[in-house]
Amino acid sequence: MNEELDAQIEKKVKEILDRELENRVTEALKQRDGQDRAAIIASKGTLDMAYPPLILASTAAAMDMETAVFFTFYGLDIINKKKNAHLKVPPLANPAMPVPIPNIVGALPGMTSMATWMMNKWMGDQNVPSITDLLEACVEGGVKLIGCQMTMDVMGVPREDLIDEIEVGGAATFLEFASRANLTLFI
Repeated sequence: MNEELDAQIEKKVKEILDRELENRVTEALKQRDGQDRAAIIASKGTLDMAYPPLILASTAAAMDMETAVFFTFYGLDIINKKKNAHLKVPPLANPAMPVPIPNIVGALPGMTSMATWMMNKWMGDQNVPSITDLLEACVEGGVKLIGCQMTMDVMGVPREDLIDEIEVGGAATFLEFASRANLTLFI
């Protein structure tokens, strides 16, 4: 009798566990909504560092990935209407500068303008879209653009300085999205 009772209890527990596992998998698939997700953090606001998150985000969206970019600290300059068309490349202490000149030369007046001109020329020669065009592609592709509320407060950036298409949110807003992402990048 005890063996039969033990077998029935074991069977019932297995049914409950199987049902619970099935419910969890079903819920996870509902949350994923059948899509891949890309979560990108943009933390730098120089011209050379604005391209990677925008190119990756617009490409992910074109590949039907649900995509969000969280702009924090100087990354807010990328979505700042007054600044995004005028981002610069700082040559001082930038080890990636291709011109083989001593680092101290980067401190000379006019070198930032020259480095920025060079990068804009290289990008134009290769028909790479501008930062403004990439932002438009992200918006058109449905990329969720999130401006960091805390950074805006700390740096005194008013909402009206940022492009209209962004959502303002904090770390929790981004983490909620990123917690269900297949791909997370920090740039």
